[in-house]
Amino acid sequence: MESRRRTIKGGIQQPQVLRNDAAKATDALPLPMYLTNTVFFALFFSVVYYLLLRWREKIRNSTPLHVVTLSEILAIVTFVASFIYLLGFFGIGFVQSLLIPRASHDDILDEDDFDLRVLKEDSRAAPCGVVDHFKITDPQLSPAEDEEIIKSVVEGKTPSYSLESKLGDCRRAAAIRREALQRTTGKSLAGLPLEGFDYDAILGQCCEMPVGYVQIPVGIAGPLLLDGREHSVPMATTEGCLVASTNRGCKAILASGGATSVLLRDGMTRAPVVRFGTAKRAAELKFFLEDSHNFEALSLVFNRSSRFAKLQSIKCAIAGKNLYIRFSCSTGDAMGMNMVSKGVQNVIDFLGNDFPDMDVIGISGNYCSDKKPAAVNWIEGRGKSVVCEAIIKEEVVKKVLKTDVASLVELNMLKNLTGSAIAGALGGFNAHASNIVSAIYIATGQDPAQNIESSHCITMMEAVNDGRDLHISVTMPSIEVGTVGGGTQLGSQSACLNLLGVKGASKEAPGSNSRLLATIVAGAVLAGELSLMSAIAAGQLVKSHMKYNRSSKDVSKM
Repeated sequence: MESRRRTIKGGIQQPQVLRNDAAKATDALPLPMYLTNTVFFALFFSVVYYLLLRWREKIRNSTPLHVVTLSEILAIVTFVASFIYLLGFFGIGFVQSLLIPRASHDDILDEDDFDLRVLKEDSRAAPCGVVDHFKITDPQLSPAEDEEIIKSVVEGKTPSYSLESKLGDCRRAAAIRREALQRTTGKSLAGLPLEGFDYDAILGQCCEMPVGYVQIPVGIAGPLLLDGREHSVPMATTEGCLVASTNRGCKAILASGGATSVLLRDGMTRAPVVRFGTAKRAAELKFFLEDSHNFEALSLVFNRSSRFAKLQSIKCAIAGKNLYIRFSCSTGDAMGMNMVSKGVQNVIDFLGNDFPDMDVIGISGNYCSDKKPAAVNWIEGRGKSVVCEAIIKEEVVKKVLKTDVASLVELNMLKNLTGSAIAGALGGFNAHASNIVSAIYIATGQDPAQNIESSHCITMMEAVNDGRDLHISVTMPSIEVGTVGGGTQLGSQSACLNLLGVKGASKEAPGSNSRLLATIVAGAVLAGELSLMSAIAAGQLVKSHMKYNRSSKDVSKM
């Protein structure tokens, strides 16, 4: 077998395809060679010229390039077909593969072509992006061949990050990387699962150099009756009592007629920092950006980044000769950080014409502010700003929550308001909003680090209806969520979004899915706040955690 198969070293050896000299490539062509070539040459350059004209017109009119008409689709198809023809040495091989019957074509293939065909099939089916034909290995490698690759990684000859592109198999790359890591560190990863995960799905978008995945259980709280609709809320957590407590809050809200929410703002922010030679010059740009007469022109430049990006406002802050520019824009159903960043870059490039002395220090100057507790988010909002409220009936407070209205109101004032003020809290005027936000974020594929500003929340409680019932509300100014992009595309997270009815982008009303998800987050926080505060007021906190948050297993023997 070794003598009948050819190895690939630095290139692909061309096989002897034709056994019969009487058969010629031109025999397969229905038209004379010169006429066929002329037709495809003319088609190729004609459609290229047409597409360039169309794209230039779209750029001038700020029309997205991916929005195409029927004629443009036909032109693109014609371009691809003519390109393939020309690429195949005037189309001989391509036309022949279409016109010669499959059986006769296989008959004239030499057995030495087996490797070449496997390479082509593998490159088409490769799940890990573009595969280098000169480095790809056979998918049916033996353990001995895997061992050679592992040793190469351990010795530093093969970079660990390049395994996916070299092997063309993401799952196998993770296994080899995992074994190499264990040998390098001398530490076992036996408790970290490897099988049962779609490693292709994370390539280039979610996680680099994977060696396994972490299991986080997902529980369901609900139904949460919010704005007349019931939602089963998925929560990924390892904290006992959290799902049970939130579920109790949902039960109390349901029994009292449900909660209502209002979305106050919807705008993601990005704030670059630029520097000038003088503070006066920085102030000139500040006045220019905040002048309402210039906003329309800046909006046109900004909105070119995406058909969903719509510039809403620009606010500036000066520190000496440094200027911080906070852009806010809508982002459809995406969380939108990349979208906003592209729009900001467009404006920065545009401003360079009138302010050539502007020195761009960074596309983000922390005046945004992303993944950090910041007063600007607490005051101005970032992402979705939501307020959610409910009136809990007196009998529900007593029977379901096991406490009374007066105790809850007093506890909320002394703990969530006064206690947080004494602690110097920034956006933390609540009992445990971040608990619910983090659990939903992990379950639905959000960025867990954005829990920091997304958990900004003030919980208010007040006795109403002559002191019998409880009015409770949560105000959350910076919930940052999306239903497309990032981790939302992974199987498990996509399933949780589907459960909530917010999977993917809304075609009918762009942005409505992400806005609904934000209100569900706020509604779940409302339920969590209600239940935890009731547990504290009734003196049940320690007892419930001892029951649900402690394991009887002897971990020393595991």
